[in-house]
Amino acid sequence: MQTSSVDPIDVVRRHSLTTLVRDEIERHIVEGALTPGDKLNEADWAARLQVSRGPVREAFRALEQAGLVRTEKNRGVFVRTVSLAEADEIYAVRAVLEEAACRMLAARIDARQLAVLRDWLDAMRAALDTQDHDAYARANVGFHDGLVAASGNLKLYETYRRLVSELSLFRRAALEVHASAMERSLAEHRAILTALASRDAEQAAALMRAHVSGGQQRAHAACEAVCEVTGQSGAVRISPTSNE
Repeated sequence: MQTSSVDPIDVVRRHSLTTLVRDEIERHIVEGALTPGDKLNEADWAARLQVSRGPVREAFRALEQAGLVRTEKNRGVFVRTVSLAEADEIYAVRAVLEEAACRMLAARIDARQLAVLRDWLDAMRAALDTQDHDAYARANVGFHDGLVAASGNLKLYETYRRLVSELSLFRRAALEVHASAMERSLAEHRAILTALASRDAEQAAALMRAHVSGGQQRAHAACEAVCEVTGQSGAVRISPTSNE
């Protein structure tokens, strides 16, 4: 019985290409260049990224497993829509994860980690000064991502990343719904960092819980505003700007 040989270098190269393609498409989704309901064309992405269609196909499968796209038989691959009810479930789990991350980090935070988080706060402040919502969103995501990563729990971080990616399919307009939303958001982030710097685990966790809850409420307000305009309910296309 003959068996075909497998080139390990080719396997690694293919896996690396798939990861790169997946990351690039995910970036477009998270940053709002691709919005819920948009169709992803395999040939177009292969041409755009100058790769064969195989890694693109595999990247689509990985994105579907991550909950970012859906495949419809005989129609193709589409950016997934997250309903309000599903978003509420994600917010609930996210709050638990970030509270846990705050408790873990407060016990171990060092000067380098504090400096990184302060840099993100500075970037948020600069974006607020220029009313650059996209730049604020990027810095906001960076702050939360850095905080959870610094907690030192890899499984918690991996679960958090998946949840945030899914949630990015839902949120956006809350920063525009309330003119003071970015000001309030920045103040909340600053208070969380102050509690972490003081190694006050319970205060940091409580502030994070209130912060995520506030973001959820602003997302609800945004959803209601969109629904009033479009006449839709339950699932709306809100592009992903973070408002927490």
